[in-house]
Amino acid sequence: MSYRAEYIWIDGTSPTAKLRSKTKILATDTMPPTWGFDGSSTNQAEGHASDRVLEPVFTCPDPIRGGDDVLVLCEVLNTDGTAHVSNTRASLAAVTQEFTGQQPLFGIEQEYTFFEGTRPLGFPENGFPAPQGGYYCGVGADEIFGREIVEQHLENCLAAGLEISGINAEVMPGQWEFQVGPLSPLEVSDQLWIARWLLYRTAEEYGVTVTLDPKPVKGDWNGAGAHTNFSTKAMRESYTAIIAACEALGEGSKPLDHVKNYGAGIDERLTGLHETAPWDEYTYGVSDRGASVRIPWQVEKDGKGYIEDRRPNANMDPYLVTRLITDTCCSALQKAGLA
Repeated sequence: MSYRAEYIWIDGTSPTAKLRSKTKILATDTMPPTWGFDGSSTNQAEGHASDRVLEPVFTCPDPIRGGDDVLVLCEVLNTDGTAHVSNTRASLAAVTQEFTGQQPLFGIEQEYTFFEGTRPLGFPENGFPAPQGGYYCGVGADEIFGREIVEQHLENCLAAGLEISGINAEVMPGQWEFQVGPLSPLEVSDQLWIARWLLYRTAEEYGVTVTLDPKPVKGDWNGAGAHTNFSTKAMRESYTAIIAACEALGEGSKPLDHVKNYGAGIDERLTGLHETAPWDEYTYGVSDRGASVRIPWQVEKDGKGYIEDRRPNANMDPYLVTRLITDTCCSALQKAGLA
């Protein structure tokens, strides 16, 4: 007897990495082993030394093939066992280990846009649809496009055992969102990458493509982000820790250090319009969706909870974003005696 293991990894494409995958047939009584691939075809090696290594780090049921088949998320290693330069998970693991005691948790809101050919799903062949407004969390065939794909993707994620916490239609036609978490930094990042792969794979069945482009339609249309919700044990118990985390994200060069790692094309999305703060300014505020970081009103009322970093793009690398936020906030809280 045998089963199929779909090995999934993040390639070396710049400025935005792509997902790759291939299938290995395994005997039923064996676990997915280390495997290899041609790095020269994924922007991760040169032809004269092309071998790269796939090291399994997260496995879950394959909801598309079903049965005993599995999805296997992998880190990319060099043949000497060291992390490849494109492997951003390895550095997150080191930071997570340093701050395990603070119990950091993340919830990520992944926005994305369906495309049919060269136009967003729901856009007429000539011209533009009605202005945005009624599409957000809308209902009806005149406002909602691609719901059958969204529902199937949700079903697939749940069948895979992923911690999906919700879905909703977004502000632009053909634009949607799903949320993952709350989970630890490594868990939320691993599961987001698998959920992204399942999104692409599910849309394949409908002949529709998915883009994480932060500004899929130029002009007066919302961009696509990945709002990142964050808390530590101290923040979940104290409003003082909430403010300390917000202040830490705005210290010195931190805002620009973060933004330059929050996804390619971020200046096109973070303009100060469409519920964004300008990319080169840092602000935080209660219930303020025009701020860089929002403190939900309920958090202020309760005097504890979490914050929402609204800057990350839809095309961000969750390993990078969660590492930066964890390192910045946990270091500051530790220094302030709030860890």
